[in-house]
Amino acid sequence: MKKIINLIVKSKNVGLRTDVFINKEESTLSRTRIKNLILKKKLKFNNQIIINPSKKVSLGDKIMLEIPEPKKASLKPYDFKLNIVHEDDNIIIINKPSGIIMHPGAGNYDRTIVNALINYCKGNLSNIGEELRPGIVHRIDKDTSGLVVIAKNNIAHEKLSMQFNKHTIKRIYKLLVWGKLRPQNGTISTLIKRSSKNRQLMEVSQLKGKKAVTNYKTLEVFENLNIPTFSLVECKLETGRTHQIRVHMSYKGNNILGDKKYKKKFKKFKNIDPNIENLILNLDRQFLHAQTIGFTHPANNKKIEFSSILPQDLEKILKTLRKLSK
Repeated sequence: MKKIINLIVKSKNVGLRTDVFINKEESTLSRTRIKNLILKKKLKFNNQIIINPSKKVSLGDKIMLEIPEPKKASLKPYDFKLNIVHEDDNIIIINKPSGIIMHPGAGNYDRTIVNALINYCKGNLSNIGEELRPGIVHRIDKDTSGLVVIAKNNIAHEKLSMQFNKHTIKRIYKLLVWGKLRPQNGTISTLIKRSSKNRQLMEVSQLKGKKAVTNYKTLEVFENLNIPTFSLVECKLETGRTHQIRVHMSYKGNNILGDKKYKKKFKKFKNIDPNIENLILNLDRQFLHAQTIGFTHPANNKKIEFSSILPQDLEKILKTLRKLSK
């Protein structure tokens, strides 16, 4: 059944954005969901439909938000063995391998993590997101591996979404970049927007976009005459923008090894050890791994945290670099 929320703006809320006002009054709804409902013409502002979540409210304004009954996804199950790190009645933590996308999209509607979850959960997933994304609270890229949290019901989904919106989720990534970061430890804080030249890419912007903050720390530097210079880096996200780490590393001039989208042209290797050259040339993914995720459990409100080790293909590169850089 659909639900109708009716609100009247009081003096304490005058001047707030519409989506912020509704979120303040209806704390069970995340701002992301409120924004999506407004964009889908589910909001009446003084009896007129508006599609502007940032519209400011005034004293006495009447707000009516319709929450439609969630659609059931009609997606094919995919017999794919999920690496489940944790599962309970509310959430699943999976360790996603590289090479598989999170949810159906153009060109691939059947062989995704969502299709595998439908096969595994038999329909027991949240359904308040988009129709093709049941259970999906957040995403990592196809060629990135690591930990992802899945919501098994709508209450868990909303509570997790609010933590992502408030940037209280702990997310730590491990990556290998070309060269040495300068400074070796620090914070990158920029605006990120969609590229005007290629809509599939994101880019740092001086004027437009969403704020993106990445804290980084160099863990190891590999360099000598037989290998290109690489740095093993740990990134802790304060925000979660699309391609954030990849864009920020590219912005610093230290692209992630294996990143096909945000890559620079490199000169042909000279005098490089053939072992590491083969590993670099045959890497069919980016060296980026979502290593740690921590959050407040949506059911019992306890802080929980999960970590995963690097996949074998990435670990092999590190072991070879360590051996050659001695």
